Amino acid sequence: MPCDNVNELMARAQRGGYALGFFESWNLESLQGTLDAAEAARSPVILGFNGEFLSRPGRVAQERLELYAAMGRVACESATVPCGFIFNECANMDWLRRAAILGFNLIMPADPDMPLEEYQRSVASLVKYAHARGVSVEAEVGELPCGIPGTVNAHGMATDPQAAERFVAATGVDLLAVSVGNVHIKIDGQQGLDLERLAEIRRRVAIPLVLHGGSGIAAESLKQAVKLGVTKVNYGTVLKQRYLAAIRAALKSSQTNPHELLAMGGADDVMVAGRLAVRDAVLQRMEFLGCSGKA
Repeated sequence: MPCDNVNELMARAQRGGYALGFFESWNLESLQGTLDAAEAARSPVILGFNGEFLSRPGRVAQERLELYAAMGRVACESATVPCGFIFNECANMDWLRRAAILGFNLIMPADPDMPLEEYQRSVASLVKYAHARGVSVEAEVGELPCGIPGTVNAHGMATDPQAAERFVAATGVDLLAVSVGNVHIKIDGQQGLDLERLAEIRRRVAIPLVLHGGSGIAAESLKQAVKLGVTKVNYGTVLKQRYLAAIRAALKSSQTNPHELLAMGGADDVMVAGRLAVRDAVLQRMEFLGCSGKA
């Protein structure tokens, strides 16, 4: 089936009292692992890639957005569960507009260095461009702290409920990501959320709310957030951690045949190990979101 309309997926989640996960992919194995989990759980899911990573100028080898877009479109078409497809967190407007015409049906402009008023104008313009092409837009108010030691934005900036209300009214954005104690790239441990702040945002903002930094949110706090109206949660760090651990373990095999280690699909295949690790991590997170069996 083609990519499902994200606004409709979010509306069903709001009515059903559950949230969908965006489980970030970075290659074919991670994408297939996410699909494997969604189909096993009979859960709708958001597939996609990190726009900041793909578009960053410092990459050693430049990426072709067309390849990622085609891979994601085919993944949605082959799936037996409803799928949205996001180009996530990108400050480059050219890449965002290209994503909107290449098949991503949810795009997210993100530029924490841009003043809020300028960001608001930029998002409003992008919303018009995207909506004319049937593409939804997610934006953010506030800034998540970063869990990597020594980073500049270690403390972040919590979302102001009144600012969030004004931003949504001014931009016409479809989903709003908020900062309520969640942390980007939290390497170790988990923590709770500022549920009072989240509840006040919910009172002022009717559109679906999004939590980035899902890997570092404690399970019970996350369940409460879903009850308060969060309908999308992003995961990336924990998936890559599990993937890397599985790959490292698989490479300790005594197998010397390179074909057994790569692409034959057997017990020694490191690509299979990564795919299964992502699948299992996604299945675990879907339990917290309440989305299993909702496809």
